Amino acid sequence: MTEYQVTRWRELPSMVAARTGQESVKSQLAPRFQEAIDEAAMRLGDTGAEDYLAGWERLPWTEADGAPGEVLERVVAELDAQWPADRIARYLDGLGR
Repeated sequence: MTEYQVTRWRELPSMVAARTGQESVKSQLAPRFQEAIDEAAMRLGDTGAEDYLAGWERLPWTEADGAPGEVLERVVAELDAQWPADRIARYLDGLGR
């Protein structure tokens, strides 16, 4: 059984890891996610290293069917679909300027 884990900054996903036994794969999400994370940190004033690092969290490992590479691709695609540009914009707007 493969399991995967999402790393996020506050609510914004950034990376996905998938593993089973000895095999492990990771993938960063599209650059727009890191750009949104950086923008959110600036809007919140989390520009110091300590504040910025405190926003990161790894969600619990979740089991999924398929090989690690397949699971990774599927989860990355799901997160990309769940966070279209308009949702990211609304999230950032909710943080203020």
